[in-house]
Amino acid sequence: MDHDLASRLADSPTSTPRTVGRLALGAFLLFAGITHLTVAREEFRAQVPGWVPLSEDAVVLVSGVVEISLGGALLVLPHKKVPVGWIVAAFFVAIFPGNISQLVTHTDAFGLDSDQKRAGRLLFQPLLVLWALWSTGAWRAWRRG
Repeated sequence: MDHDLASRLADSPTSTPRTVGRLALGAFLLFAGITHLTVAREEFRAQVPGWVPLSEDAVVLVSGVVEISLGGALLVLPHKKVPVGWIVAAFFVAIFPGNISQLVTHTDAFGLDSDQKRAGRLLFQPLLVLWALWSTGAWRAWRRG
């Protein structure tokens, strides 16, 4: 990465609402990751698409560890918020097929017991991507690029 781009990424401006948003997203990811490993493990297994060539439990455990790591990074690495924001956004995109699979296979989990509820949930994934990009200043840093 060239020096100018690296300095723009590091110096992305922030504001109180963005900081609160980043910290809230970090806490949300930490909580979700912990529940992957504990109380909601079975619910998360229901979202693993059948075509994934790994055991459902392995996918849930790995994704839980990733969520804990990303949540922690959002909370304790404010100087790395822009690259972390892009990684979090990419993670939300990467797990979207699980949400689609839950709809297509009519799988109940997390109280989503109808196709209407499962379809409604799909609308929230892009909001998570936007939340990650906005709260970390990642989108703003890219646009200034």
